[in-house]
Amino acid sequence: MMRRILVLTLATGLIGLGIAGTHAQQYPMLDQVANKVVQNYQSMSCEQIEAKRAHPQVSEMEARVVRLLHEDANMRQEFLNRVAGPIANKLFECNLIP
Repeated sequence: MMRRILVLTLATGLIGLGIAGTHAQQYPMLDQVANKVVQNYQSMSCEQIEAKRAHPQVSEMEARVVRLLHEDANMRQEFLNRVAGPIANKLFECNLIP
């Protein structure tokens, strides 16, 4: 019984790694962009985040990424899955969301 559970757990983990690997191969730049966005929020003070939200400035590169995310629902889902948690936590810590 324990062996069966161990094999099932291992198989599930390998399948999960395969799926994660597939996403990384499908969107090679996504990791870099998502990591940059998360690092940006984590390195900013609460005051800086609040000021940036009050006066947003979008670079040409950011506009291009946003356009790609609008055009590709799967890419958008993968991106949001990676950045939403860390960003929401930071905003919550800064009392910028209830």
